[in-house]
Amino acid sequence: MVMTTPATRPANPRFSSGPCAKPPVFDLAKLSDAPLGRSHRAAVGKAKLAEAIDLTREILGVPDDYKIGIVPASDTGAYEMAMWTMLGERPAEMVAWESFGAGWVTDVVKQLKIEATVHTAEYGEIVDMAALNYDNDVCFTWNGTTSGVKMPHGDMIPADRKGLTMADATSAAFAQPLPWDKLDVTTFSWQKVMGGEAAHGMLILSPRAVERLENYTPAWPLPKIFRLTKGGKLIEGIFKGETINTPSMLCVEDYLLALKWAQSIGGLDALHARCDANARVVWDFCDANDWIANLAVDPATRSNTSVCVKFTDDRITDGPAFAKAVAKRLEAEGVALDVGAYRDAPAGLRIWCGATVETSDVAALMPWIAHAFEAEINA
Repeated sequence: MVMTTPATRPANPRFSSGPCAKPPVFDLAKLSDAPLGRSHRAAVGKAKLAEAIDLTREILGVPDDYKIGIVPASDTGAYEMAMWTMLGERPAEMVAWESFGAGWVTDVVKQLKIEATVHTAEYGEIVDMAALNYDNDVCFTWNGTTSGVKMPHGDMIPADRKGLTMADATSAAFAQPLPWDKLDVTTFSWQKVMGGEAAHGMLILSPRAVERLENYTPAWPLPKIFRLTKGGKLIEGIFKGETINTPSMLCVEDYLLALKWAQSIGGLDALHARCDANARVVWDFCDANDWIANLAVDPATRSNTSVCVKFTDDRITDGPAFAKAVAKRLEAEGVALDVGAYRDAPAGLRIWCGATVETSDVAALMPWIAHAFEAEINA
């Protein structure tokens, strides 16, 4: 049976998991206040960067005694900076249930050569976070962007831990509750839930993380771009808008636009609600069709941003080829761009459901997925 072509198309076909869709109010003209051609160290540049930090703190509810810095190289740069400057004082617990977590394991075990216990889970599953030794430093992703599996909560992290907890939260910040009292290092990038432009990372440090930085010197040399202390003291300017290297003021203006949009719709609760509503559309679609399923095994760990799905029909003989064909057909129809599963993940689709995506667009996409599935089954 060949399904009738769906009558409704998503108004915005951008469902990429990074860079992600721009906020619904985005317009290039709204970036006209960016101080282009000016030094980021001029008063106007520092003011814009400080405003981005202040709005981030306000919207995310970051405690006043936590430090927030804008650093180079996106979330990767922020997380690498944290690992290279703070790890090594004690053994590490390395946690991975998808490709980015696996990358952090490689850095610690093969590059930094720190004593570490490695905990892994297959795509779709999650490590037993309650079983870790939190007297060691613990490195993990809060939301697995490439697996669609997230931390259900932070209750398993003890308040009296001796080690630091380092969370790569790039596809979780602004979309999922983050328990700041359980997180010592948190990193993310603008191009995920807020739909900002690439290249800039956010580094959030608890007082415990600052204490580690000021009282521990790694055994290895640190590149200039990683250095967060000078003379045994935190370089405070980094956390007040004096960035380590030159930021794009156009990207800063774009991030400010997204933050102010978030404020206008009701802040963090509204952002969470938009993500939840978007993801629910996909989850319900999977529940209603026996040929497609959520990659996340436990409903409590389903991501509400990077929703990963797999095809389960017995008629499919070559899963990767079939999934690629469906994604290619959706792109050719102009209804979904960049929705193929991550290259290291199981074959399927990855549909970004972050706050900048409209629920009506996710709903409009679902019949097109069914249409593309039937077309490829019958091809």
